[in-house]
Amino acid sequence: MLKTSARLLRLLTLLQGRRHWTSADLCHRLDVDARTVRRDIERLRGLGYPVQASAGVGGGYRLGSGSTLPPILLEDEEAVAVAVALRAATHSVANLEETALGLLAKLDQILPARLRKRAGDLHTVTLSLGGASSAPPVERLTRIAAACRDHAVLLLNYRDHGGKPSKRRVQPLRLASAGHRWYLIAWDEDRTDWRTFRVDRISAVRDTGRRFLPQAFPGDIGDYLRRAITQAPFAYQLRLRLKGPAQEWASSLPVWCGVLEAVDVRHCILHTGADSVDALAARLLMTGATVEILDEPAFLPALRAAAERLYQATHGVAPVPAGSAPRRLRKPTR
Repeated sequence: MLKTSARLLRLLTLLQGRRHWTSADLCHRLDVDARTVRRDIERLRGLGYPVQASAGVGGGYRLGSGSTLPPILLEDEEAVAVAVALRAATHSVANLEETALGLLAKLDQILPARLRKRAGDLHTVTLSLGGASSAPPVERLTRIAAACRDHAVLLLNYRDHGGKPSKRRVQPLRLASAGHRWYLIAWDEDRTDWRTFRVDRISAVRDTGRRFLPQAFPGDIGDYLRRAITQAPFAYQLRLRLKGPAQEWASSLPVWCGVLEAVDVRHCILHTGADSVDALAARLLMTGATVEILDEPAFLPALRAAAERLYQATHGVAPVPAGSAPRRLRKPTR
């Protein structure tokens, strides 16, 4: 059996890692009886941790929120992940840089040298070009995340792809990050269907005070999100045939490039889309492959015109001999 202090730390780690624990589960994990668990729970409460208890069938213990912030225990991998994520968040979530840097300073003071080095090594070799203009405020993300956790119905002020404003009453399921954009997958109560919302297009979030019983998502939520952000919002869409199985292309194509459909061991189909014909032409080039356009879209002449402009821009440019040094870029003249 662990000593009391070590057991308290282990108990706190368990409570922080899962929303609800039965007494039997804690007894099994700590190798103690129920009476010892109750005493340890009281000790944690005396230290300021708001441990809540519930009786009856399905009862147990959970770590609630209190008026003060007691210390949080982190495993080694969790501490490194927090440090790395905070540095990344300063460039993917708006208005978070100052807060994140302050928290990083606190972490640096308490992290062991070996963990501080692991977190710092990644930061040293990582280049960031600054935050994106579409990065949503951290307050909005945290409110939506809390609603997902607590099954709270939200009222959103939202503008769609065309800029049309609307109010959407939704049951939030999951937040997802794809590149520099954040998305909310939720059940739209007015449209009685699943919808994907870009968080940077949400101008206001209000808790309606209602709670809902979560319903199972039909199918794979990752595939649904990929299709939603690469096809549905776009006016220009294409189906492309690629040489090679879908499993091989899945490891090289960015998630925002499109959705792969398996055909056979020699071919697969990429469903893609974009806001403009020029952007769609760029996506074709980003595949890095010789592709075959399926069907014949109405905008095919415009796509040919984009290809012609690219040809004219590169036609007549002398190729760089293999093995030669790259040419230096000229500084712009003022």
